[in-house]
Amino acid sequence: MGTAIGAIPRHTAYLLRLSFVLLLFIFASIDKTSALGRFRNGRYDDGFLGEPSKFESLRRKPEPEDKWFEQKLDHFGQKNKELTWKQRYFVNDEFYRNDRTAPVFLMIGGEGEASKRWMSEGAWIKYAEHFGALCFQLEHRFYGKSHPTSDLSTKNLVYLTSEQALSDLANFIRSMKKEYNMNDNQKWIVFGGSYPGSLAAWAREKFPDLIHGAISSSGPLLAKVDFKEYFEVVKASLATYSTDCLEAVGRAFAQVEILTRHMIGQRNLDEKFKTCTPIKDSINNPLDMSNFFESLAGNFAGVVQYNKDNRPSAKYTIDDVGF
Repeated sequence: MGTAIGAIPRHTAYLLRLSFVLLLFIFASIDKTSALGRFRNGRYDDGFLGEPSKFESLRRKPEPEDKWFEQKLDHFGQKNKELTWKQRYFVNDEFYRNDRTAPVFLMIGGEGEASKRWMSEGAWIKYAEHFGALCFQLEHRFYGKSHPTSDLSTKNLVYLTSEQALSDLANFIRSMKKEYNMNDNQKWIVFGGSYPGSLAAWAREKFPDLIHGAISSSGPLLAKVDFKEYFEVVKASLATYSTDCLEAVGRAFAQVEILTRHMIGQRNLDEKFKTCTPIKDSINNPLDMSNFFESLAGNFAGVVQYNKDNRPSAKYTIDDVGF
């Protein structure tokens, strides 16, 4: 006689259902219209800084006009030292005292298009009103409308470095000091969050003669390629919400891993995730597969990091993950 199969325990059945629902969440979060999700590598598509408010009532000022600064392409090489390009920036002089001691605030652009809303919103504007500061925002090279080169070929992307971006800031500050006839008593304060937060701290350290202070918010100063500890924090955060949720996320990813092992499963994943190339062609490429799984995990990391932070671009919260 064969051994009778007992009923699945209620808790196990619940976890299996939850795993299936979370697997559907992974499918849905990757996007209904494009091949990638809202989060990429644990960050929003438009960068960490995002925009300051989703509430229309707080958007009280007209958007500033685009201004353009003649920036050097290469601050270090000799071959291209004469080449320049147009870097976009914004100005808000509404609260500027325009005297010999008025401070100057510089919002540093990051890995996304610079938002004009920052020129009339956010804590730094409150500070500007209080101290009578002149406000600038400088868009990061290669993002938004700031294009140093005609394309993004590998030979041109050598100019996309934090070192070049830091020198962009110094060159910009020197130029604005001349244009606005500023003196050395006017203190420059730089602002940035996440990657721009790192730039803010580094800029203060590298150019103490130009920058008096830096507001560095959540700046990841230590660059690490395999940053496994980040997902340990994500795991711990999900566990505080629900241990069942955490276990279900693990089961859902295990199911995706199983699907990668056979042809039918691979085709299913190709269809669900709209892969650029079939998984069967990438299954033996560790970099391709790690990038695939990281793209999925980034959706959960993004929910943990930005849950209900009121940014306009927020699409998913813990309420979408937890059932």
